Amino acid sequence: MTEQEHAARPLPPLPPLSPPGDDATCYTYRTDLAKVRALVLQQARVAGLTEGRANDLVLAVSEVAANTLRHTQSAGTLTIWRQPGEVVCEIQDEGTIADPLAGRRRPGPDATGGHGLWLVYQVCDVVEVRSDETGTTIRMHMGI
Repeated sequence: MTEQEHAARPLPPLPPLSPPGDDATCYTYRTDLAKVRALVLQQARVAGLTEGRANDLVLAVSEVAANTLRHTQSAGTLTIWRQPGEVVCEIQDEGTIADPLAGRRRPGPDATGGHGLWLVYQVCDVVEVRSDETGTTIRMHMGI
């Protein structure tokens, strides 16, 4: 099978994401990402992340949240909670991601986009993406 034929094969559907934890905090945003960043930093510190890891999580969530503002007409929702040994941040919006491998390949030197999601994959321990005609959910996990 050629590389082009392999790339054209559809990927099998991913299983649905589990629901957020009972201690989840939600925040809906449309314009101001300062509150998103502040909430993630505060929750990351409370969970026990080191300052560097907390800042990485803030950067990752900020990149995904900025994509809501850049690529959709809808509001986005941040949900953040703790699970044993990690903090989980989830961004949901009405946008769609057509490329199932978005963010998993380093953007080329001439690329005008795609750097933010690639960065998210570099700093988070686990990234889960679900996108269909109803919208996109991106979960970012950071171990404590």
